[in-house]
Amino acid sequence: MTTEITIIGAGLGGLTLARVLHVHGIPATVYEAESSPTARAQGGMLDIHGHNGQLALKDAGLFDQFTDLIHEGGEAIRVLDRHGTVLLDQPDDGDGGRPEVLRGRLRQLLLDSLPAGTVEWGRRVTATRSLGDGRHELTFADGSTLTTGLLVGADGAWSRVRPLLSEAKPEYVGTVFIETYLFDSDERHPASAKAVGGGSMFALAPGKGIVAHREPGGVLHTYVQLNKDQRWIDGIDFTDAGAATARIAEEFDGWAPEITALLTDGETTPVLRTIHALPSGHRWHRVPGVTLLGDAAHLMIPSGEGANLAMFDGAELGNAIAAHPDDVEAALTEYENSLFPRSAEAAAEADHLLPLYLNENAPYSLVDMFTDAEPGDGQSRR
Repeated sequence: MTTEITIIGAGLGGLTLARVLHVHGIPATVYEAESSPTARAQGGMLDIHGHNGQLALKDAGLFDQFTDLIHEGGEAIRVLDRHGTVLLDQPDDGDGGRPEVLRGRLRQLLLDSLPAGTVEWGRRVTATRSLGDGRHELTFADGSTLTTGLLVGADGAWSRVRPLLSEAKPEYVGTVFIETYLFDSDERHPASAKAVGGGSMFALAPGKGIVAHREPGGVLHTYVQLNKDQRWIDGIDFTDAGAATARIAEEFDGWAPEITALLTDGETTPVLRTIHALPSGHRWHRVPGVTLLGDAAHLMIPSGEGANLAMFDGAELGNAIAAHPDDVEAALTEYENSLFPRSAEAAAEADHLLPLYLNENAPYSLVDMFTDAEPGDGQSRR
């Protein structure tokens, strides 16, 4: 293939694309705004699904190495009410349908699988423009520019590449997450550790919830969830960790202390994450020489599918390019024709899922979902 391939963003999707291209002997360069692989924490646990994320890892030739990263027991699920009463306790049955891994370890696996120099760090894109004939120019924060014949935006929610294809912008969905951690929990926070159990714990009520995941080494990673408007968010000074924590804790007055301690005893500064999404069914008309994957293409409400979809997008795009090495437009058309219905279906499911967590019947609505689900209902790839 003679067309140079430029990937913006060294997240899971962009790296999967680069790796699948490498497997097919096709070089690509990934430009990443972060200064290094360790410039920031990479998030918590991911459940990697058999019908998309695992298939992408197989296409990348990394599935066996991936299995070494699995957090044993991480598929366990508990649902509690605000008083700490356990309403559902599903142990990890070991079937491997949705094994849990740390995002940072999975990202490092992908990075280690690429030739040296594939990723250029500290290269933040500030502007993009079309030059015609399928070529595009990128401008970086240091003032340098780059021209490319195939541009892939894998640069997340606030993609700098998306405007070349679409005027759509992410919008706040009315729910905010606040992220905290407890460390060495079995020894130092035993009541909270017991409440969380071995995998994921959902303690829910209408409009609010405390969700926690057990990570390796006794780490408890918590996401407080609240349905709140922007004015409420703006009224909290998150630069004052103590005051912010106290204000958020007021929303959970009367809850079981082993649950609220996941917030009030937090050992890291609480991090605000306002949840945004692109319109469900987001798509664009074919524009020569450019496409999107992952959150840049289909940012949606958190549902457990985001990372899986990004990796699957990357693998599918890489395979399409390999199948049409001399016809970039045929490859992009094939990829997008599958991408749009796949991501629209996932977005519709995500739009349904978050309300189940926080609706007027929570937590019983979530219990009903887990107990009514048919096992092994993942979709076939082809």
